[in-house]
Amino acid sequence: MLEKEKKSLKMLAHKYESVRSQSLKLCEPLEVEDYSLQAMENVSPPKWHLAHTTWFFETFLLVPFLKDYEVFSRPFEVLFNSYYNGVGDQYPRSWRGLLSRPTLATVIEYRTHVDKHIETLLNGKTTSDICFRIALGINHEQQHQELLLTDLKYNFGHNPLYPAYCESVSVGETSENVFTFSEFGGGIYEIGSDIEDEFCFDNERPRHEVLVKDYSLANRLVTNAEFLEFIDDGGYERPELWLSDGWNTLFSLIKKEPRLPLYWFYEDGCLKEYTLSGAQEILPNIPVCHVNAYEADAFARWKNCRLPTEVEWEIAAGNQSKKGNFVEGGIYHPVPAMTSDIDGLFGNLWEWTSSSYSPYPGYKAFDGQLGEYNSKFMANQLVLRGGSCVTPQDHIRLTYRNFFYPIDRWQFSGIRLASDN
Repeated sequence: MLEKEKKSLKMLAHKYESVRSQSLKLCEPLEVEDYSLQAMENVSPPKWHLAHTTWFFETFLLVPFLKDYEVFSRPFEVLFNSYYNGVGDQYPRSWRGLLSRPTLATVIEYRTHVDKHIETLLNGKTTSDICFRIALGINHEQQHQELLLTDLKYNFGHNPLYPAYCESVSVGETSENVFTFSEFGGGIYEIGSDIEDEFCFDNERPRHEVLVKDYSLANRLVTNAEFLEFIDDGGYERPELWLSDGWNTLFSLIKKEPRLPLYWFYEDGCLKEYTLSGAQEILPNIPVCHVNAYEADAFARWKNCRLPTEVEWEIAAGNQSKKGNFVEGGIYHPVPAMTSDIDGLFGNLWEWTSSSYSPYPGYKAFDGQLGEYNSKFMANQLVLRGGSCVTPQDHIRLTYRNFFYPIDRWQFSGIRLASDN
């Protein structure tokens, strides 16, 4: 093996160990009762996240590549399969909170078992396919680390005690930073990834040309104070601002609640929001968080603007450094804009775009069973860009495409406005 390959393999092994340890570190503040919480079908219990990410490495690496490997537990093949129909059956997603067994101790034992055998695999004769799958599994686990915190916030945020996951951290409330717009010239641009020696998901490829008209992008995210103005102006009661599907959700999703962003509530006449540090008063200059695409689109119309396309976002972010409020900061909440220039395109909040989640021209899914990872979800969803305050910083790239249904709002999602020049 060449020295370069040895170094690369050593780095991969170190990354594997680091990411696997981080998942357990994120769980340290939890009590054992917290590990099985599932407040709605779309979220998963922490214990399930820990087991599923382990199942991924076992299923796609140890079973096919490690000679004489025996699976840790046959029932786990079904219990912790998320959506891979090519692999076999799955336990219903809505029932994951019923899995009081296997115990947390057994799940931790499962992780230890798989980690030990992955080490054996890496110390043997590796192939490019094995290295790719380990890199994919690492990035997959980082996605689930973000989901673990996102789902936990939903679970805790629907507990009337509003328990805190972590201690409150100052987010540096500042004076209002007015909206400005940066102009970008139209023309033919290239977006997407063409870097062969760095990992990216299949949905980021291939790099391709796009035609863009002149446009402008807001310097910062929409704040709580600005969204309150939208509410006070009857924004939730004005059908001319809403897409039809979005308007219909007002009478279903938010039917039994005040028409407010998720986690906002009134207590003793004071408007508050639940954060992972517990319930807090709403700070006016913090970016508004946990709005769905319909709410974001309605707000944009109210401001006589629109949501950016993902192409426009990537062009604007191309000259930005990948600095921002990520999970490593331990704040777990958006922070205010710090400058009058385009601020916070990376980290802080996932930014809704108006772009449908669909394949790029010439798209090719991952081979085999791993082709189900992204490709089968390319319908009826919208792209979000940039990462959030619970995203690992080294997980995000300029070309990274997140995707959710427009009705979803438990993700750390916010609003950046765009307009036509």
